[in-house]
Amino acid sequence: MKTQTKLTQENLSPKDAHAILVEGNKRFVENLKAQRNLKDQVIETSKGQYPFAVILSCIDSRVPAELVFDQGIGDIFSVRIAGNIVNEDVLGSMEYACKVAGSKIVVVMGHTKCGAVTSACKHVELGNITALLSKIKPAVTLIEAKRDTMDDEAIEEVSVTNVKISIDRIRDESPILAQMEKDGNIEIVGAQYNVSNGKVEFFEG
Repeated sequence: MKTQTKLTQENLSPKDAHAILVEGNKRFVENLKAQRNLKDQVIETSKGQYPFAVILSCIDSRVPAELVFDQGIGDIFSVRIAGNIVNEDVLGSMEYACKVAGSKIVVVMGHTKCGAVTSACKHVELGNITALLSKIKPAVTLIEAKRDTMDDEAIEEVSVTNVKISIDRIRDESPILAQMEKDGNIEIVGAQYNVSNGKVEFFEG
């Protein structure tokens, strides 16, 4: 599989970019990797990079975005932070990826059995982790209001809700990305990765 070039990136629509990720995850789940020469990709991308996607995901070691979507060097911008939360630095990174570097899709990807989400649900407080978990608390509050107990199912619901809140924050706090989406230049979409089977489920709407 060839490295992304300026030409291939420019000719991709947001819908095309979405399809590439879906197809890549299908290969990953089926353990059928695309053939690519990583050394050649290192050489090719040394001249410039033209990633087609930016993916915000958790730091969890089980969720490496490039592998999960079967992508190579120079294909995606990977933004990783515990709990796949949004802050000013994350927004700036996404704006760079799309407005400056030409990416066509923004994916916010949560995952099952997320330690950060579980900790937020258990109201853990520890050093700088406390401030990070506070950004997941709005999702916790929403689910706590609907649930009698915060069992495993409720925690997974918080994880999905947290992704949706992150997407809302991207649209609300980044006029650049919101306008690009409105103009049809990019897609902003949520997804959930299942650590048990490797499958990514994209959210509708």
